[in-house]
Amino acid sequence: MNNTLEDILIKMKKASVFLANASAEVKNKALERIAENLRNSSAKIFNENKKDIENAEKNKIAFPLLKRLNFDEKKLGVVIDGISSLVKLDDPVNKTITKTQIDDDMILKKITVPIGLIGVIFESRPDALIQIATLCLKSGNCVILKGGSEALYTNRILSKIIYDSITESDSVFMDTMHLIETRQDVKEILKYDRYINLIIPRGSNEFVKYIQDNSSIPVLGHAEGICHVYIDKYADIDKAVAIAFDAKTQYVAVCNAMETLLVHKDIAGVYLPKLKAELDKKNVVIKGDKLAKKILPDIEDAGEEDWRTEYLDYILSVKLVNDIDEAISHINHYGSAHTDSIVTENRENMDKFASFVDSASVMINCSTRFADGYIYGLGAEVGISTNKIHARGPVGLDGLIIYKYILEGSGNIVADYYEGEKKFKHKIL
Repeated sequence: MNNTLEDILIKMKKASVFLANASAEVKNKALERIAENLRNSSAKIFNENKKDIENAEKNKIAFPLLKRLNFDEKKLGVVIDGISSLVKLDDPVNKTITKTQIDDDMILKKITVPIGLIGVIFESRPDALIQIATLCLKSGNCVILKGGSEALYTNRILSKIIYDSITESDSVFMDTMHLIETRQDVKEILKYDRYINLIIPRGSNEFVKYIQDNSSIPVLGHAEGICHVYIDKYADIDKAVAIAFDAKTQYVAVCNAMETLLVHKDIAGVYLPKLKAELDKKNVVIKGDKLAKKILPDIEDAGEEDWRTEYLDYILSVKLVNDIDEAISHINHYGSAHTDSIVTENRENMDKFASFVDSASVMINCSTRFADGYIYGLGAEVGISTNKIHARGPVGLDGLIIYKYILEGSGNIVADYYEGEKKFKHKIL
């Protein structure tokens, strides 16, 4: 196992240098080939996905996971649209970020380059495999993919279609993508910091921490989404009902769905019954604090643990707050720094919420569900980062790019500047 996997990684590491220098035309042609072959192979894909669904139902997989696992015509259409959007985006590689004249005969450039070889471990969403693979291709990165075991058959056929498409398109794509399938495989790749430049784990905080604790490879954490919507005292009630309903129910099994609703106490008596009438249509279980239960006596009790829970289900915790400051404090304490929204007509409160909520995406008068790489115009995303490193929020092409410096001189030596009379110009060009 070790030798086999290491051999694969050695080949991928070598291939990463050539992929990094592939032209935009070559990469876009490969992306178009992927989209075409996915469309032509839809019946085979759906058949393999059916096997995964049947196995998941036999194993009584929870509904949110089952919904993520389903890969139908609609999801295929979305990922193909995403690939088309990706083709239209500028090539992010070899762009000059800055150019500095160090001296008359010395120019320093800072240019964008791919990260290299990336390992992405993601949940049971087959569409995520396509998004991740195509983003890595466009950004010039080799990728090791590990999806959820529940999507075994779907991941296999999707990865085969993608790999066959790109290698048929151009030989530069040989050894640039590899699918691993077991937990043991994950443990193995964590050892190979010599070859792998970055690990992107998508999942719970515990899972991300496990990866960080068991590898010296840099980790770009994509942790859970404990997302909030705060209904301000100055909110338009109808807007607030529609936004909260969408944030909770449009797709409950994703990380940007609302899990906790915060409501200003002064409008809760009017707002909560109206929202509950809508949530009841989707059979949402509401859990509330003592003040919320005075208005909605039939809802369940919400405790300390609920404020820290990512349900990924038709369950919502509700808390009443005295003012916007209490809402911000609650979000920054219990939230996962993912996505949080305010509904208000008060400009001062909009600005305050946007400035003081310490999350990767802050929404004003719109649903948390908009926090998405495709919606942001990034083509797609490899995940949503809650870190504060080179990439934050939906991680698209920019998040898969790093930079390097190129200094071009004409025989220059440092001694002339530190021991001689020459001076640095440091002029930005």
